[in-house]
Amino acid sequence: SLKLLTINIRGIMSSTENSETLIVNQWLPSNTEHPANDQVFLDHAHREKRRFRAVSSKGKKVDVFLERANVLSIGDQLLSDCGQYLSIVGAEEPVITASTDNWQLFSRACYHLGNRHVRLQVGEQWLRITPDHVLEALLHRLGLTVSNENAVFNPEAGAYDTGQQEQGSHGHHH
Repeated sequence: SLKLLTINIRGIMSSTENSETLIVNQWLPSNTEHPANDQVFLDHAHREKRRFRAVSSKGKKVDVFLERANVLSIGDQLLSDCGQYLSIVGAEEPVITASTDNWQLFSRACYHLGNRHVRLQVGEQWLRITPDHVLEALLHRLGLTVSNENAVFNPEAGAYDTGQQEQGSHGHHH
């Protein structure tokens, strides 16, 4: 069953504008040069789903049914059956951000998290993960400065993730 994703709605819309449900079956990559009619704010977990329900920034209900489990990237678009283009925007969510000015410590932290197959976002001497008390303690023990905050989480795609894999493929040839 579909679950309603609650997002921050910017502005107040009339009830007649909110009654329309957009049905989406098509994903378009971020290099699509079509102006968006509306936006959908999604956390990283919803950007990885192929079926979900959301509410657009203009207050329209959006039901998404994608054929393949594409990971939606920030800036990608969804095309509704009625021709509306919706831009994907990252929603803030609880995250752990760890940082250091020591490249060796930073490299060790990335190694240990990668060794555990943890989804992470990497910046210049900072990294971001979803909340996990065991990993938070590991980052503290390694000597990084760790903080809990709300931010957009945009994790690395992964070594074998091309975004458009055929079913059963794992992204490289043998």
